[in-house]
Amino acid sequence: MEVEVAMTLSERLNLSAFRDDAEQWLRDAVPERWRMRRSSLSPEEITAVRREWDKQLHRGGYAGLSLPREYGGQGLGLAEEVVFHELAARAHAPEGFGRIGKILTAPTLIVHGTPEQQARFLPGILSGEQVWCQGFSEPDAGSDLASVATTARRDGDGYRVTGQKIWTSFADVADRSLFLAKTNPDAPRYRNLSMLLLDMKQPGVTVRPIKQISGTSHFAEVFFEDVWVADADRLGGEGEGWKVAMTVLQNERGAIEGITRYVEMRWDLDLLLRCCAARIGRTLDAEDFDVRLELVRWQVSKAVELVDDPVAFARASSVLKVTWSELWQEMTQLAIAASCPEHRAHWRHQYLETRASSIYSGSSEIQRNIMAERVLGLPK
Repeated sequence: MEVEVAMTLSERLNLSAFRDDAEQWLRDAVPERWRMRRSSLSPEEITAVRREWDKQLHRGGYAGLSLPREYGGQGLGLAEEVVFHELAARAHAPEGFGRIGKILTAPTLIVHGTPEQQARFLPGILSGEQVWCQGFSEPDAGSDLASVATTARRDGDGYRVTGQKIWTSFADVADRSLFLAKTNPDAPRYRNLSMLLLDMKQPGVTVRPIKQISGTSHFAEVFFEDVWVADADRLGGEGEGWKVAMTVLQNERGAIEGITRYVEMRWDLDLLLRCCAARIGRTLDAEDFDVRLELVRWQVSKAVELVDDPVAFARASSVLKVTWSELWQEMTQLAIAASCPEHRAHWRHQYLETRASSIYSGSSEIQRNIMAERVLGLPK
């Protein structure tokens, strides 16, 4: 991937050297049993590999690449972060359990956290010792995040949390949750929420995995009954949860997610072009997908170049989620129609998995509203 367009010669050479080193490290670090026989591993073995991978990243110097050194990161840029995620996807590296912690929680702690919170949580996040989940979506408040109903009522020097979250990735293994709750039911909308750093291992937390249509269980529903959160574990001021959540969502829908999805989709599209589309005379459609997929990669590169301009960066990143999620759905629809005997099982799984891609991390409808209001400046 070319992200060096706006860089100096020295920066391009440094990024090239980083890419070479990372590629070699990944060749040596990805466990052989994961690379060669992942499908035959037991759930317990898969969990062990994924936990260890987070620790390997830390030992190898690849955890927190774009986080400042004073917070335990590597002090590099978004360009290196994007390049590494692309290489890791191409190397079929395991996905650790640290994604929520490193991509969402850590940057949000740096912006909104107290020095004490940063010292307590950042080392464990970066080392892989502490797993985080994201307690945002609820049965009646998914894309309409401001309508969360889970309450955190004041109790002395903290809160008692009661309610339910759903579609929560990593909930079954998480130590902590980046958690949005209603702390003042009488306050106006957007000012009645607070962001909490909730302990998932305490009494009152019940996790129930959700079996998806594809047969996998990436998510869970989680129930909370009088769960304790101290004032020291509130991120930002009381009533500032919406502002903190916007920081989280900007990272969730950004360039790193875009390039990781690009690599997975590239494998699917190559298979479609090489074999399946030709079976039903739809090669031209697949070639159109090819152009659109490369535009995703180009848009990630553009966003990386604009990282020092927060407004321009947000605009460049805002189109990514809608672009790749809807394209992936169209690709798998064509693949299902091809009914290729050799790859039928693969496409059935991908088709079912991608049904949710235009919903999670903010539905396409919500994303289009964001682009209309914040990029195009249209009235609400």
